[in-house]
Amino acid sequence: MTVSQSRRQFLQGAAGLVIGVHLPGAVAIAARAQGAPKQPALAPNAFIRIAPDNTVTILSKHIEFGQGPWTGLATLVAEELDADWSQIRVENAPGDVRYYANLFMGAQLTGGSTAIANSYMQMRRTGAAARAMLVQAAANEWGVPAAEISVADGQIAHAPSNRKSGFGAFAQAASRLPAPQDVTLKDPAQFKLIGTDLHKPDTAMKTNGKAIFTQDLHADGMVVAVVAHPPRFGARPVRFDDTQARKVSGYLKSAIIPQGVAVYAKSTWPAIKAREALTVEWDESGAFKKGVKAIEDEYRALAQKPGASAAQRGDAAGALQKSGEVVEQTYVFPYLAHAPMEPLDAVVRFDGTHCAMRFGSQGPTIDQMAVAAALGIPTQNVSIDVRLAGGSFGRRATAGGDFAIEAAMCAKAYGDAAPVKLVWTREDDIRGGFYRPFFVHRMRGAIGADGVPTAWSHTLVGQSIIAGTPFEAQMVKNGIDDTSVEGARDLPYRIANFQCDLHSPKQGVPVLWWRSVGHTHTAFATETFIDLLLEKAGKDPIDGRLALLDPASREAGVLRAVKELSAWKGRRAGDRAYGAAMHKSFNTYVAQVAEVMRDAEGLPKVTRVWVAVDCGVAVNPNIIRAQMESGVGYGLGHALYASLDLDDTGKVVQSNFDSYRSLRISEMPQVDVAIVKSQAPPTGVGEPGVPPLAPAVANAWRALTGVVATRLPFGQRSAA
Repeated sequence: MTVSQSRRQFLQGAAGLVIGVHLPGAVAIAARAQGAPKQPALAPNAFIRIAPDNTVTILSKHIEFGQGPWTGLATLVAEELDADWSQIRVENAPGDVRYYANLFMGAQLTGGSTAIANSYMQMRRTGAAARAMLVQAAANEWGVPAAEISVADGQIAHAPSNRKSGFGAFAQAASRLPAPQDVTLKDPAQFKLIGTDLHKPDTAMKTNGKAIFTQDLHADGMVVAVVAHPPRFGARPVRFDDTQARKVSGYLKSAIIPQGVAVYAKSTWPAIKAREALTVEWDESGAFKKGVKAIEDEYRALAQKPGASAAQRGDAAGALQKSGEVVEQTYVFPYLAHAPMEPLDAVVRFDGTHCAMRFGSQGPTIDQMAVAAALGIPTQNVSIDVRLAGGSFGRRATAGGDFAIEAAMCAKAYGDAAPVKLVWTREDDIRGGFYRPFFVHRMRGAIGADGVPTAWSHTLVGQSIIAGTPFEAQMVKNGIDDTSVEGARDLPYRIANFQCDLHSPKQGVPVLWWRSVGHTHTAFATETFIDLLLEKAGKDPIDGRLALLDPASREAGVLRAVKELSAWKGRRAGDRAYGAAMHKSFNTYVAQVAEVMRDAEGLPKVTRVWVAVDCGVAVNPNIIRAQMESGVGYGLGHALYASLDLDDTGKVVQSNFDSYRSLRISEMPQVDVAIVKSQAPPTGVGEPGVPPLAPAVANAWRALTGVVATRLPFGQRSAA
């Protein structure tokens, strides 16, 4: 089925479909390149369905995998529609870039904490247009001026004639009206929903078992596939022997695909058991066979010399040479897996001409284009029914659509146009590549007689996420992958002599953006190093930072807010120590204070974290607080325990949560969140809570023990 056919079937799923207009201008990548405006024409029918029972279903163009876009986007529409929150329902929109493009990216893609930021005005305008059309339909039916009609709490009313109705009565009439392209939006002072703690529409279904994830999908004649992937990155299958696999009840067959050997069975367990029984011969002539120790040695050597310049002001090298004392630290950051709770999975049907996919696609446009190219069919012949997903942290959005291609190849290789469900196990997930890159940072700084830093030199060494992808031409400039140096090249502190440079060695390990991307390591390096410089100068961690910032800056604002929230009194109090960190990522400003003790194993025990966040207009404070708490938990687990290692032959060491350790619920600290009031446009919160956590903990740990944490996770300190 084509994308347009899939979309028609999707929209015909509810009676009383509203507001039928057609989008005259596309916002697809090609149209953007030809000069199409970033602000698309209003198309309420692409986003809103109103049923006869007055329920309002919002189609979310951003996938919901726990970060809250269903709530945020629905809030924006409901606010301008003047709907009552109790009548709101939300579903993921299907894959269709013409209607559901991320306006910042020109593709249907969720990432970079941009869901609310790029949708804020679009969804408000959509709600306002739908409201205007309902009002006009009511005015036509009642024979009264539209100006005399009011809308509030999901009710359309005409006070002079004492008439009142829900939305459903006018949905069909409204669908025959043209959508107004100029609408009047509410003054923020009139907001009833934006800025309030609204419950998440997806919470109930996820707690009562009614939510349907990809793993829950079934279809007549469906088979399950698992893939035997090569033991080393870059190896290729040559041949296989399934003699033993054929003894597994439920096993169907196996087939070589570009990614490995697909093993098919009637259900998941026999597919897994048959894969275990399979014998595969691999061609490892192009395999990556280097371990992390060798990579670290290589990176440390590169860090001793300047790389490509990412940013420079003044003369950092000269100032360091003239300084009486140079402070130097080298930081090491491991590969990290994303490890979402729901591993990758998809249900695919390919009939030789059309490919219909159902899965938690984070980037439908990328996946559609990649699958079309792999199958040799037009992009419009690839449809994606976007499903709920159990987490992602970046893993479900690769630049080349690797998993979508693998799923499509499994369907093609099986044949018979049968629906094929591809399932990854946790071991597939941990060992499947596309990790946060391994990085080494070399920091050097100098302090003047007045205690103010006079020089800062920062050399980063790490694999580029963007190089070799379709985004390279746009995102790698003069040898600099911005995702490698973000948060480092734009250090906010006023230091006269500053330089940031980068080495981007190539490795055979597939790498990918990971929750907050480069900020995950640049924040740690910059915020622990500035803290160390301030300590050597006898400065307070928070006041010392504030002295290096514009008092009117938003960075200073969150630092003052977290100082007040935490009742900051300094680095030590009895058996506890306190560390501070501040970082801007994705145009959101976050400052954190961590309270740390020593646990029985000699590692940091984080008991409490205070967070101040400035993300512009707070659309839903409940989501903001939840995402800050989530960032603390995700960041803390990885800072304390997580590391993805390669042995000396290039094989991944870890395989499941027993070896790739996550934070346990009993280890989650109390988190207090202050949202800084702002009238700035809203920015994202899905990622910015992660970067400050680890450096805040490290700074507290240094105050408690005197130990400078130079590598993560903390459990590897002794190996430094």
